[in-house]
Amino acid sequence: MIAGGQASRQTGAPNQGAGGVAAEELASWLAAELQVDRFRDYCPNGLQVEGRPVVRHIIAAVTASEAAIRHAIAVGADGLLVHHGWFWKNEDPRVRGTRRTRLSLVLGHDLNLFAYHLPLDAHPRWGNNAQLAEVLGLAPHLVEGTVQTAGHDSLIWLGQAPGLATVGELAARIAERLQREPLLIGDPSRPAGRVAWCTGAAQGMLQDAIDAGAQTYITGEISEPTVHLARETGTAFLAAGHHATERYGVQALGQAIADRFGIRVDFVDIDNPV
Repeated sequence: MIAGGQASRQTGAPNQGAGGVAAEELASWLAAELQVDRFRDYCPNGLQVEGRPVVRHIIAAVTASEAAIRHAIAVGADGLLVHHGWFWKNEDPRVRGTRRTRLSLVLGHDLNLFAYHLPLDAHPRWGNNAQLAEVLGLAPHLVEGTVQTAGHDSLIWLGQAPGLATVGELAARIAERLQREPLLIGDPSRPAGRVAWCTGAAQGMLQDAIDAGAQTYITGEISEPTVHLARETGTAFLAAGHHATERYGVQALGQAIADRFGIRVDFVDIDNPV
């Protein structure tokens, strides 16, 4: 454990200082594997801030927060790999306040910042949806070997919850596996039926899930209009936490990097109640 409730564990090869991979080579490999050009995203995906030319040790985290950056610096990492990076559309572009602090830390310590948003949500093996399905025991529907999806950029996954008869049982599974009590809108005794899921802040895609035939929808966050839509359509809605549902994709991606390039990748979990 790290001070401040930050849990860290190694996911890759413990050979820090040996070999390494060029930052640009790693960025190119990730761009191809994650098919970053396929997505209409809200931020740039890839190497957002250039640091040392060779990467031997990466810290993976959900978000490029100051705490994650300081942890990467403290352990002497060459790169920070995250799902939530920087430079979002419609943000104030001025380098002031927290943005100045974060950017000065990264630049001052020659740290590479790699960030992958929608491409990491959607990846069929390492993505947040795929990894959440594994954690919760969800079974995606396959059509000719491909996961059945819906919504913007096919970000919603469709499937079932084998062995769980009711929505209440599914909520209990979420609480057990994610260590977080989900907010359930709907009758816990009703059948879970056809389940749809999309990690993070995908409450605005509830109608897409309903249109795809979902009777239960799992995502991270909830908004006021979501409650009414769920109630009026008879759809069970489970808000399981933005951070809680998106801890797994970056870990799987980190492991893939470690396996491919033989470098060290550690995950740090900086708790977030949202």
